[in-house]
Amino acid sequence: MNTTGVLSFTQQAWEQVLAKAKRAVVYLDAACAESLHWGCGSSRLLEAVGSPACYLREFEPAAVGGGAEQPKAVFVLSSLLKGRIVETLRDIICRSHFQYCVVVTAVNHAVHLTANHVPAAAAAELEGQQPVFEQLEEKLCEWMGNMNYTAEVLHVPLLLAPVAPHLALTPAFASLFPLLPQDVHILSSARPDRRRLGSLAEVDAAALPPDLLLQIRCLVSGLSALCEHLGVREDCFAVGSLSRVIAADLANFAPAKNRRKTASGRASVVFVDRTLDLTGAVGHHGDNLVEKILAVLPQLPGHTSDVMVNMVELTALQAEEESQNVVVPGCLAQSNDPAARALWDALLNTRHKEAVMEVRRHLVEAASRANLPIKMSMGRVTPGQLMSYIQLFKNNRKSLGNHCGLLQLGLATVQTLRHPQAAKWDNFLAFERLLLQSIGESTMSVVLHQLLPMIKPLNQRSNDDYSPEELLVLLLYIYSVSGEFSVDKDLGEGEEKVKKALAQVFCEESELSPLLQKITGCDSSINLTFHKSKSAVDELFTTLRDIAGARNLMKQFKSVYVPGNHTHQASYKPLLKQVVEEIFNPERPDPVDIEHMSSGLTDLLKTGFSMFMKVSRPHPSDHPLLILFVVGGVTVSEAKMIKDLVPSLKPGTQVIVLSTRLLKPLNIPELLFATDRLHPDLGF
Repeated sequence: MNTTGVLSFTQQAWEQVLAKAKRAVVYLDAACAESLHWGCGSSRLLEAVGSPACYLREFEPAAVGGGAEQPKAVFVLSSLLKGRIVETLRDIICRSHFQYCVVVTAVNHAVHLTANHVPAAAAAELEGQQPVFEQLEEKLCEWMGNMNYTAEVLHVPLLLAPVAPHLALTPAFASLFPLLPQDVHILSSARPDRRRLGSLAEVDAAALPPDLLLQIRCLVSGLSALCEHLGVREDCFAVGSLSRVIAADLANFAPAKNRRKTASGRASVVFVDRTLDLTGAVGHHGDNLVEKILAVLPQLPGHTSDVMVNMVELTALQAEEESQNVVVPGCLAQSNDPAARALWDALLNTRHKEAVMEVRRHLVEAASRANLPIKMSMGRVTPGQLMSYIQLFKNNRKSLGNHCGLLQLGLATVQTLRHPQAAKWDNFLAFERLLLQSIGESTMSVVLHQLLPMIKPLNQRSNDDYSPEELLVLLLYIYSVSGEFSVDKDLGEGEEKVKKALAQVFCEESELSPLLQKITGCDSSINLTFHKSKSAVDELFTTLRDIAGARNLMKQFKSVYVPGNHTHQASYKPLLKQVVEEIFNPERPDPVDIEHMSSGLTDLLKTGFSMFMKVSRPHPSDHPLLILFVVGGVTVSEAKMIKDLVPSLKPGTQVIVLSTRLLKPLNIPELLFATDRLHPDLGF
C-alpha cells in the first residue's frame, strides 16, 4: 500500500464506469465530472464511449434526451437515488429512445436503506440483497417503455478528486462545513424533546438535522470504500464537534465491520474541523504559486477546485474580452499528460519563486525538444519572458498538441503574475504580519481601529483598496487568530465603529456580489437600506465572535497565536501543525483534544479497562498510514506542510490529506454564510 492509493482508488472506480460507456450517451453530475476531471480526464471517457459525436451531457432536468440513433445511456451520479434525482432520471428517459440504461451511484446500497428509513436490524437481514436498486431497475424499464429492455443500477465509489498523490478532495461534499457555537441554539430548538444543548461539546448524531446526518453517512460510505481499497482497518479520531460525529459514524458503519475483519493493514483516520483554525484558510502566509492561481483566476464552471485559463494567446484571435468566450478555457488538472503532471506536482510542492523557475525550465526543455527557436535568458523570471516561450508553440500545431497541458499551466502562471489581484496578495500579507504584532501588544479594540481607515465606500476606493469581501477576509483573520478575548466597553465601541462603516459600504455598492446578497438578504443594492445593512453586519459580528471562540472547548489546541519576544516576532502556528506534532509526540501522551471514536464493545472495553489496568488505548501514531481529513476545506500550503512534516517526525509513516475542497481566502466567508449549511440540499 502506498500514497498513490487515492489515484488508483479513483481510477479503478472510473474503470468500472468506462466499461459500461461504449456507444452510450453519458450524463454526469458536477461532482462526478470533477472526480473524472482530476482522476483520468474527460478524454478517457470519450475514448471509452468511442463515438465521433459528443455524447457527454450534464445531468440536469433540462438535459437533452437520447435520439433514435442513441439506444444506450449511462447516468453517473454522486448522490442518493431519491427525490428530485429520480424525477430527473425519469424525465430524461421518458423523452428519449433508450433501450439500455445504466445508473451509477457513488452512494452504496446500505445508505439508500437508511435514506428510506429501513431500521438497522432489517437492513442487516438484507445483506447481499439490493431491493432499492432492483426497484429502480424496474422503474427504468417502465420509463423506457418496455419491461424487456435492459436496466442496471450499481454502486461505484466515485468519492475522490485526486489533486496529487498526497492530496484528494471530495467534490460532492464541498459545501460540508463544521458547526459554530450559534448553531447550538438552532439545533436545540429543533429537537423533539426540546432538551437544550449546553455547547458544541454536547452535539452528537442525534442532535443533527436528518439531511445533514444523511450527508455525513454518504461521505462515510465513500471513506469506507477507500479504506477497503487501501486494505486497512482504521482507527477513527476527531478534533472538533462535527468531526466527532463523522468519525463516530465511520467507526460504527455497519457495512465496514466485515471488511475490517479481513484487512491486513492498519491506518489512523483523523478528522479535523476547519472552524478551529480559519487563520490559515483566509491568510496569505502560504508562499505558493498554486494558491495564488486559485485565488485570482476565475473558477472553472461547475468545479470547486479548478480555474479557467484563457487560451486566446495561443490562437490567431485578438486577445480581447469577447475572444475569451470563443475559445475553450484551459485548466490546472492534467491527468493524462505526464510532463504537465510532473510540473503540477512541482508547483504544489515548491515555494512561489522556485515554482516560477520550474515553469520556465519545463517550457525551455519542451521548446528545445520540439526544435523551436528558443532564446535563453537567465536571471529573474518575468511574465513576459514566460509568454515569449509559450508563443513559440503558437504556430506549430504538432508541438502545441504535444505540450498542451504544459502550456495551460504556463499560461495560468503568466495570467496570475500579471493579474492586479496578485500584487494585492503582498498587501494582505504585510497587513496580516502587522496584525500579528499588534495583537500581542494591543487590545482588540486597537486592532480594529487599525482596520477602520481601510473601510472605504466604492466612490473612494482605488484598485489597491480592499473590497467589502476582502474586508470580511481580514476580519475573519483578526478574530480567528486572536481567539478568546475579553469583552469590554472599548471593544464594544471599536466594533460598533467598524460595523457602521461596513454597513455604509455595503449600502453604497453599485451592485451586490453573491456573497453580499447572502449576508444582507437583499438581491439588489437598491433595496438595501442602512437599517437592513446594519442588522446584517450585527449578525456577521456574532459569527466573528463565534469564530474567535471556536477553540474554547479545546484544552490543548487553544491558540494558534505565538507571542513575540526579544528574539522572535509574533507568529501564527497552524492548528493542523499542532495536531500532527501531538500525534507524533515521541513521549506518546494520551491525546487530550484528539478523541478516539470506539467502533464497538471491544474498543469500549479497552477504554474502560485502561482506567485501572495496563491496557494501551488506541493512539493515532500506532499505524504506518495516517489519513488526515480536514472537514471544511484545506489549502495547498497546509497539505504540503502535513506531507513534509509527518515523515520528519516519524520516518516511514505515510500520510494522505483528504478534504472537502481546496480553499482560497474568499471561500471561507462563502461557506460560513451559506444558507444551507445545516440543511444541505440532497436532491430530495
